[in-house]
Amino acid sequence: MSIWWSLQLRREAASVPLARRLLLRTMETAGVDPDISYELSVALSEACANAVEHGGPAPAAEPCGDYRVTAYLDGDCCRIEVTDSGPGFPEPGPAALTRRARAAASDPVGASENTTREADRGAAGEGAAGESGRGLWLIEELADHVRFRNRPGRGAVVSFDKILKWRDGAALLQVS
Repeated sequence: MSIWWSLQLRREAASVPLARRLLLRTMETAGVDPDISYELSVALSEACANAVEHGGPAPAAEPCGDYRVTAYLDGDCCRIEVTDSGPGFPEPGPAALTRRARAAASDPVGASENTTREADRGAAGEGAAGESGRGLWLIEELADHVRFRNRPGRGAVVSFDKILKWRDGAALLQVS
């Protein structure tokens, strides 16, 4: 048996906990281990927060902007995709962002110095190392497989998979 759902959400901060709660309740009902559910919900929250913040024109310019969240629980795997309609990942791409976030996490003193230099470049469209990419780094740490990609002219897609563990007597396993 498999379960999937898809939501189209407004690019508003209030949409993030809605997606997170739906994922947690789905996993709880299916019988997924609570630790796995929690890790996926944190990764989903980070992906949704990025879509809200970066997924299109500023909310004041387009108050009805939206993004899509799709979750698939199929067998022992959960795949989540978050798709926005923004400008996509900046060059050189999300891999560079996550490398900066890893460097910031492993060397906070050096990252602080780098943050100042990068913040000075913020007007040129580059984020500070202390902020830019940290959510992507969390997604990479919490999921088993992650893919970041741009849809040219149509936004960005973050998809991630995680192998599921089940509680004893899990509903989804009994139906399979």
